[in-house]
This record gives sequence, C-alpha cells and structure tokens, in this order.
Amino acid sequence: MSNLAAYIDGVAVIAPGINSWSECRAILRGEQHYQAQKTIYPAAPTSLPPTERRRAAQVVKLALAIGYDALAQAQLAPDELPTVFASSGGDSYNCHEICQVLASNDRHISPTRFHNSVTNAAAGYWSIATRSMAPSTVVCAFDGSFSAGLLEAVAQVTVDNTRCMLLAYDVDYPEPLRSARPIPDGAGVALVLSPEPSSNSLAQIRVALSHHSADGLSNPALEELRMAIPAARALPLLEALAYAEAANLVLDYLHDLRLSVEVVPCRGGAN
Repeated sequence: MSNLAAYIDGVAVIAPGINSWSECRAILRGEQHYQAQKTIYPAAPTSLPPTERRRAAQVVKLALAIGYDALAQAQLAPDELPTVFASSGGDSYNCHEICQVLASNDRHISPTRFHNSVTNAAAGYWSIATRSMAPSTVVCAFDGSFSAGLLEAVAQVTVDNTRCMLLAYDVDYPEPLRSARPIPDGAGVALVLSPEPSSNSLAQIRVALSHHSADGLSNPALEELRMAIPAARALPLLEALAYAEAANLVLDYLHDLRLSVEVVPCRGGAN
C-alpha cells in the first residue's frame, strides 16, 4: 500500500457540456444526460487588476475559475495554499500567435505575448489574483499531465503535511497546430487536498505507480471526452467521487507507467 495519501476537500470541473462539479457528479451518476457542447469559459475574476484582467487568456480564465470553485467548496482562503498547476500545453492560442509572427516578415514579438508564453503563466496570474505568497509547482507530462500533477500534489501533502490544491487544465489548439495536437476543446479539474480529514472531506485517496491498463468509462460520450482532452483523464477518479463508494482505479500517466488510485469515501463529508 502506498504511503502517499491525501483527503479531497474540494472539487471543481469545467469541460465541454459540464459547468460545475455538481453537474459533473449528476452526469457521472447517470442522473443527468450528458450533451457535449462547447466549453463555456468564465470571465476573468475581478480579483485581477484591470490590466491583467484584459490580458488574461482562456487558459488563465479556466485555471482561475476551477481554483476559486474548488476552494469555495473546501471553505478555504487561497492566500496561503500551495498549488500544483498541470497542463499538457499551457496557452496554445498564444503559442499559435507567436508562431504566426515568427513565420512572417515582421518577427517582433510583444512583451505581453512573450511573458504569457511560459508554462507557469496561469500560476503567475493566480498569485496576482489571490495575493498568495505560497509556493506553486508547474508540471507538464503531455497526455499524462493530470496524473503527474496529482502525484506531485499528493506527495506535497504527505511529505510537507500541508494542504495543497491541484489545478489541471487544457485548452484547444487552433489550426495548423491542431493537426499536430488535436485537442478539440478546453477542460479543467481542480482538487483541494489535505493531510487530515475535515467535515468537507469527500474521500481519502492513496496513489502509487502501476503497470496495469488505465480504466475507462462505460458511457461512450464521456469516454470520448476522457480520451480527447488530457485534463479529462481525471474522469474515472471523479466518477468514484461521484458515487461515494470505495474504488481501486488506474489513471493514464506515461506510455509504460500508470497511476493507481485507491479511493475510500468519507461518509460524513460534503458531497
């Protein structure tokens, strides 16, 4: 049994046809029909200064929205909570614009585009919006980015004996990049993790590396979503949380290595 363990105190989900954790939970339980629709990106939060609010790209709006939603469910303030940001590609639209400029006769890239091109841009906007001085870690592992982020976040909870929030998110690519990286839409999942149970705890999870095949979903439309967007690889874990039942599942991670997750529900927690 793995020594890497944490309690999940808050969940947030935004994805195609899914606008909240409560909606996602109902869909995963089969209580609500899933209808794939374009992802609805929230507006940039007013906690950002006006200049940063105008510059916030879709990936930033998505990351900040799921972060605030998960913290609200966990009833925690963001200013001292360590964070782990996980994305397979960061700001794909900004990357597209930079590539267009570099392919033109005028190769002058604006400073704004340059500083938004880094993988930790969303983490920077989060620290500005929340005025948090807590540390942030940024990971990227292609299609296994959610599991890479979950492993990092649970490790921090276990080793440092502290709360930590995972924010995993991806946005689509415009053409011609989409032909090489066919992510069709945006999706984000946030989990607030704690070393000790609370009245808000949904479940305890234990994570370990595995060589078993990753679990899928029985609903064909949700399975298509899981495979289409890297952040949606979290759906089997979200399904276990939705049913509030004990589960042993395996998530996609690396080509020859997966992540096993043991889920033990907290009966007294919010759901």
